Amino acid sequence: MPEALAIAVVVPVLDEAGELAARLPGLLCLEADELVVVDGGSHDGTLHILQQAGIRYVSGKPGRAHQMNAGVAATKSEVIVFLHIDTLITSSDLLHVKAAMQKPGIVGGRFDVRLTGKHPMFRVIETMINLRSRLSRISTGDQGIFVHRDVFERMGGFPDQPLMEDIEFSRRLKREGKIICLTQKLVNSSRRWEKHGLIRTILLMWKLRLLYRLGVPVERLATMYRPVR
Repeated sequence: MPEALAIAVVVPVLDEAGELAARLPGLLCLEADELVVVDGGSHDGTLHILQQAGIRYVSGKPGRAHQMNAGVAATKSEVIVFLHIDTLITSSDLLHVKAAMQKPGIVGGRFDVRLTGKHPMFRVIETMINLRSRLSRISTGDQGIFVHRDVFERMGGFPDQPLMEDIEFSRRLKREGKIICLTQKLVNSSRRWEKHGLIRTILLMWKLRLLYRLGVPVERLATMYRPVR
């Protein structure tokens, strides 16, 4: 595969000092052409950790959409991979992205996910996430969305909204060309479900997605989601 195809990894964070410290070894050994962490105004020592580790970072307005757009603006690579801080990606995964993005007509894609929780219900959740995404070609941020830079710029980046920016971006991306669903699994923290309860979190996510499809203002949905972030 041509080595000229460069990949940038963009990671938005906000008050993630604890999680960031745990993820540092993986980030530091990641063989990406560019890695940039975008801080949204942390007050918990996140920036100090980044400075001490020598990881490149930029500061932007809070909100994942704003932060990811700022991260892309700070990079030059042809392919962008968007990563949550509690998602583990490897250099091998990036090679799969590089190979996929050289296929004709492919404009972007995502990975399957695996959750860290041991409860059997987590296996059901991750299976449903992967199946739903494979059928709909709609992805969420914890699936490691990736896209060609020129397509991203043509789309105007992530939409300026406080929630569901990944869902809306995925919908628009489908109109640009083919979406590839990689079978490699990114390991995601199950902390959100464990902290707020499996059933409660699942029902809330279904509710939010349904209301979004029905046209409920995303600002209203964001206030409903905030307690479980």
